[in-house]
Amino acid sequence: MFTGIVEEIGEIAGVEHVGDRAGELARIAIRGKTVTSDARHGDSIAVDGVCLTVVALDGEVFTVDAVAETLARTTLGDRAVGSRVNLERAVRADQRLGGHIVQGHVDGTGTVLSREPGERWERVRFSLPPALARYVVEKGSVAVDGVSLTVAGVDAESFTVALIPATLELTTLGAKRPGDRVNLEVDVIAKYVEKQVAAYAESEAGR
Repeated sequence: MFTGIVEEIGEIAGVEHVGDRAGELARIAIRGKTVTSDARHGDSIAVDGVCLTVVALDGEVFTVDAVAETLARTTLGDRAVGSRVNLERAVRADQRLGGHIVQGHVDGTGTVLSREPGERWERVRFSLPPALARYVVEKGSVAVDGVSLTVAGVDAESFTVALIPATLELTTLGAKRPGDRVNLEVDVIAKYVEKQVAAYAESEAGR
């Protein structure tokens, strides 16, 4: 589990495609000084909001394997050597939950639609896949490329967030431009509530 509080911006150091079929598996090497400081084989690290397992370590570079499902459902397949990515280690039980509960299980991808600079912050609007729209509410939480954000506004096709200077500086969201794709993870609590309510409604209807 993660909190959506990015620890550092890392860099893709290498991408190796493995397997007989294109997109079957990618072995990705990522440079990150902070997240590798205590990393071990088998640890979980969120890369642009995608929970991945460390399979190798070499100094400040860790390697992960991304299977076809991950490459198809996230933006990791777009990343190349030199790409910058948000990094966060899995949260410890004795840490503060500074953002919100983030699983690192990306629900879909969106696109940066617009940026509106302000005096002290910047409003950014993202497209919202129809299947995820019901989980995104004003003042609720959403993870964008692994960054925990509060929804400032939402409609059927998009949502808006306000990025403070720290977020613009310390995450890759400060460099995203209209047309760029991002990973989206909605609040897992909303999905559990929906399932429980649906099951209850079904049982009541069957009486």
